[in-house]
Amino acid sequence: MTEAPRHPAPPPPGGVLWSLAGDVRGLLMLPSALALQVAHPAVGAGVDEHSVFRTDPWGRAERSLRSLQLWVYGGEAAAEEGRRLRRLHRAIRGTDARGRPYHALDPAFYAWVHATGFPVHRHAARYLFRPMTEEQERRFYAEWLQVGRILGIRDRDMPQTIEEFWPYYRKVLADEIETTAVVRDLLATDVPLPPPDRGPLPVRLLLRLLWPLLWPRVARFRAFAIAGFLPPEAREAIGVEWSDAQERALRRLARVVRAVVPALPERLRYLPLAREARRAHRLSRAAHPAR
Repeated sequence: MTEAPRHPAPPPPGGVLWSLAGDVRGLLMLPSALALQVAHPAVGAGVDEHSVFRTDPWGRAERSLRSLQLWVYGGEAAAEEGRRLRRLHRAIRGTDARGRPYHALDPAFYAWVHATGFPVHRHAARYLFRPMTEEQERRFYAEWLQVGRILGIRDRDMPQTIEEFWPYYRKVLADEIETTAVVRDLLATDVPLPPPDRGPLPVRLLLRLLWPLLWPRVARFRAFAIAGFLPPEAREAIGVEWSDAQERALRRLARVVRAVVPALPERLRYLPLAREARRAHRLSRAAHPAR
């Protein structure tokens, strides 16, 4: 197998990721991917001990979302973002809950963090968009591998086909995944979280005033969405319960989301970097129609 190129390019415009990653519906999927990442003891320990997700949750979320958008829509900035993330993770090391040493850039752990995005997006897309065809799944996985190269993940450290991915995925679920402290925090409905500190001042002030009433509802919805958009086999591995009533509620929510979001204007439907990239792509095609 080949090694990652020195300057890997982001996934192509018009691809599966191009449509998924910038759509606001993707925001509903991301907490589930995070939960599956930190359900690995080594990853969970790294986040628990080194992340600011408890002290600066909104800032961390904003930075993580911008980073993800750069991988897909960043053009030449995508590779630099991948290098920045590797520099950031060099000092993240310690001992996990099982007493094993870990380092954030250990190929197995670093690859797992990236790998989780594929099964979570594949599962959630069935609800929020539409089920992928076999061809779309293969394209999506190939594009996800390309993003992995941007992050510095070598081809030899990630399964290179879908057929190779599923046995790898099931083995990690069976051998490693558990309800870590970070997973418990993400699913908790009684752990306080400060009100959002991003956005226009009037909105922040209003949220600060109403937060004691809003947060319990937000926490319950977060736990519901995390559990719902986790693939069933990941849910089982982590030990998250899911009832028929919850499944019906998720399907009702998904029907509303599928009806409402596609009708939104582009400035509301797509995240900022995605909007800019889509606009630049349209202008380029208009200027060079033969390409």
